[in-house]
Amino acid sequence: MAFNFGAPAGGTATAATPAAPAGTFGGFGTTTTTAGSAFSFSAPTNTGTGLFATQNKGFGFGTTSFGTTAGTGTGLGTGLGFGTFNTQQTQNNLGSLFSQPTQAPVQSNQLINTASALSAPTLLGDERDAILAKWNQLQAFWGTGKGYFNNNIPPVEFTQENPFCRFKAVGYSCMPNNKDEDGLVVLIFNRKETDIRGQQQQLIESFHKILGGNQTLTVNVEGVKTLPDDQTEVVIYVVERSPNGTSRRVPATTLHAHFEQANIKTSLQQLGVTLSMTRTELSPAQIKQLLQNPPAGVDPIIWEQAKVDNPDSEKLIPVPMVGFKELLRRLKVQDQMTKQHQTRLDIISEDISELQKNQTTTLAKIAQYKRKLMELSHRTLQVLIKQEIQRKSGYAIQADEEQLRVQLDTIQCELNAPTQFKGRLNELMSQIRMQNHFGAVKSEERYYVDADLLREIKQHLKQQQEGLSHLISIIKDDLEDIKLIEHGLNENIHIRGGQSFS
Repeated sequence: MAFNFGAPAGGTATAATPAAPAGTFGGFGTTTTTAGSAFSFSAPTNTGTGLFATQNKGFGFGTTSFGTTAGTGTGLGTGLGFGTFNTQQTQNNLGSLFSQPTQAPVQSNQLINTASALSAPTLLGDERDAILAKWNQLQAFWGTGKGYFNNNIPPVEFTQENPFCRFKAVGYSCMPNNKDEDGLVVLIFNRKETDIRGQQQQLIESFHKILGGNQTLTVNVEGVKTLPDDQTEVVIYVVERSPNGTSRRVPATTLHAHFEQANIKTSLQQLGVTLSMTRTELSPAQIKQLLQNPPAGVDPIIWEQAKVDNPDSEKLIPVPMVGFKELLRRLKVQDQMTKQHQTRLDIISEDISELQKNQTTTLAKIAQYKRKLMELSHRTLQVLIKQEIQRKSGYAIQADEEQLRVQLDTIQCELNAPTQFKGRLNELMSQIRMQNHFGAVKSEERYYVDADLLREIKQHLKQQQEGLSHLISIIKDDLEDIKLIEHGLNENIHIRGGQSFS
């Protein structure tokens, strides 16, 4: 297959299915010359006549796309979208998984009919049955259409859950950790987030009216989040206050059951609500049942491998992805969540920058206050000294004061000693003055040259030296030639002078 999310399911009846011949599916680049082809990307049309007249679903997966019906109070799959997106897909998927009835004879007949339609149809009794088998195989791979194989038996309906559908994969969703006592119910609005936030108070009042207008009930909004396709997720809970003053949250299952009533559901749809579901954690029994039973149409081997590859089995749970529509939905949700994370990171970055500025300002103020405290301490000490002098004026020096004076004189003598602190300070001050007189203190930084760079410098200097030596030798040769020419010119001048005299 040129387009495959994973290996085809290897369940029962695969041994009777022949390998798809080459050219059965040519990818998106193939063209057909038959009008009204079953792979048309246009609106659904009816193609063919007579026995082979089947409805063309166009490009896609018919009307059995993954996660399109609202969950009805299963309370099992809340908030299990891709990552932590809390969309309706996993709610519906988990609810359908837990509610699958055990129909072994019907499933056995279905597999037998499917195998007959894919491998050995006996509809026409000639070589056209082989072409029909290939056509049925292609429909089974796509997960849409009907497979005719016998005149006396109804055709097989190929859905995306059939074991031979190729467009399947397994992803992971975050399990919610909220309890039923938290009372969280998720409402999906077919409206933008800005509209929801602008009319949030009106929505709360509308919910209160839907709940009967009971004064003991209070509707609260836990959070609002944007979803793809201009949808918005609103999480609410209801607080019930008793006459004695205590309050509690209405359980999520109770509130969701109230919202699922026919008249209440109609009122919610008028407000723009397309789906309601609880957000509660799965019980260990539910998780065990979900993991032990592979979803419809998913190969048990692939399901087991998905459980092994689970990066965090405590927080994530495997969920099937069937068809391009589900893949596109997850891609949109992932892109939406990435944008939200980026927005949150930008806000955090701005907060960090602001905190850094505040920290710098605070440090400067602390240093300023320390200097001011030191000045005030000195002034306070001077005031205390003067006050003590005035208080002790006219009194003789006491014994403790005399002892303190002796200690101070001793300290003063030690400071004034040539080899003690004052002498060293004077010596340091004189050295500083001398250095300021002759210039600034030179830096003691040392620079090191890389060995390879030093080798290149030496090689370059060597070449320069060789070039200079060669140039000097040329200059010397030229000087000797000039001297020889000059000597020859002088001799010619003397010879001509002697001839002229004679």
